[in-house]
Amino acid sequence: MSKFSIYGMTCESCAQHIEEALIIISGVNKVSVSYAESSAVVEADPSVQEQVLISAIKTLGYGAKSVAEGCCDSDNVTDKKSLHVAIIGTGSAAFACAIKAADNGAQVTLIEAGEVIGGCCVNVGCVPSKILIRAAQLAEQQRNNPFEGIENLEPSLDRNLLAKQQTARVDDLRAAKYQHILDTNPSLSLVRGHASFKDAHTLLIRHKDGYEQELVADRFLIASGSQASIPPISGLTDTPYWTSTEALFATELPEHMIVIGSSVVAVELAQAYRRLGSEVTILVRNTLLLREDPALGEGLTTVFKQEGIRVLEHTQASQVSYEEGKFILDTDQGEVRGDKLLVATGRAPNTANLNLDVAGVETEANGAVAVDNQMRTSQPHVYAAGDCSNMPQLVYVAAAAGSRAGINMTDGEAQLDLSTMPAVIFTEPQVATVGLSEQEARERNIETASRVLPLENVPRALANFDTEGFIKLVVEADTKRLIGAQVFAHDGGEIIQSAALAIHNHMTVDDLADQLFPYLTMVEGLKLCAQTFSKDIKELSCCAG
Repeated sequence: MSKFSIYGMTCESCAQHIEEALIIISGVNKVSVSYAESSAVVEADPSVQEQVLISAIKTLGYGAKSVAEGCCDSDNVTDKKSLHVAIIGTGSAAFACAIKAADNGAQVTLIEAGEVIGGCCVNVGCVPSKILIRAAQLAEQQRNNPFEGIENLEPSLDRNLLAKQQTARVDDLRAAKYQHILDTNPSLSLVRGHASFKDAHTLLIRHKDGYEQELVADRFLIASGSQASIPPISGLTDTPYWTSTEALFATELPEHMIVIGSSVVAVELAQAYRRLGSEVTILVRNTLLLREDPALGEGLTTVFKQEGIRVLEHTQASQVSYEEGKFILDTDQGEVRGDKLLVATGRAPNTANLNLDVAGVETEANGAVAVDNQMRTSQPHVYAAGDCSNMPQLVYVAAAAGSRAGINMTDGEAQLDLSTMPAVIFTEPQVATVGLSEQEARERNIETASRVLPLENVPRALANFDTEGFIKLVVEADTKRLIGAQVFAHDGGEIIQSAALAIHNHMTVDDLADQLFPYLTMVEGLKLCAQTFSKDIKELSCCAG
């Protein structure tokens, strides 16, 4: 006979569902589940392992722990009263919160409405996109390399094989970083279904078979992620347009891909597809990377045009149609035709169907859940993190926010400081930023000074025969304290973290200029740029002094 302590039951019907799930297991002879005692007793053949029974219970969305024969009743009381955390979503924010809350003694139920766990990043975001981008970079290097004596070759490309490799790596990482954690952490359980709030302390979970389960918890995390935002262009929704998901896993290359958008996803995939062999036209409502320092967008536009990408600035589509396998876009610069259309105009929070109003959880105009720097919403027992919140839509911000939410909902006081948050756009050259731009500093009434170092002054860039780009540093004028950095360079993402650490530690450009940087590295460009505030680096010897 095996006895289990169960948490997460909210009514007698829950006990009945658990009984029904256990009794059908081969070798199980008798089951008794008590809602009042939060317990289950199972009589089964010796061949039936307890872990099989626990897994069956967890599949329903409840938690279970084996209770050894003779264990004192107080243990059951402790299990019953332990803090119960319910998390809507299974992405980076959700798992970071779940792990931290479980480490601090909570029992955690994660609810997933989709087919797979893991959220955007591992499944349809960061991981597959960087695989695609890297493959495209290698193809371009074969086609165009800067070295005499190395022959340029047109690469042989098989998009179908590449898509299979992407999918395999995504599956591996999801299994290792998400499913393995669920399988091995007894404090975590997963229930599949669509969750919405019934009231401030209760979730209603609708399963695929129509069964509705109520789940009462002490703390909640909203980590429902985001979805592609589709602009209201006439005719668009009647066409087979792509979002980033379809573009990432397509098994064939389009002859001509049209891209609507001007920010991260749009520019990364536009360049990747061009380098894989497609003609690419990108429609930009204003200019590329409008929210960044203007020099970054200007630099990327120049590179795109050099690579054969048609950039239509200040251009919007008013009508989209699809005829005989071709997209036809009516724009203010004439008609544009292509065989694929990628819509990459941002992502919207997945909050519309959560019934947040009945829980008293406030959202912003775009549906994002409003949180403070401790990830608390307008309801003190409800937290939010990730793309569904009003924080930056970056996976490392989501994970950091989720982790801090897990600490705070278990009586901690952790905060998330985004003042030195680095960001990278994985084009080539990469666009990397941290801290304030000059415009942002002016909006805060900070008087600034700045310097721009073209990469032709960086020895590693010269050695690479790749001097496209620059490094820019922004300082507070009176103190010379570094407050921002903008990088447009090969491996810019590897450079920017050093700038982030310098800003975090309140370093001046003189402090940065005095640091030792290894010679013939791209990050040495930070030291060189810092030196330009007081020196003419063209007068310096090798290794930057």
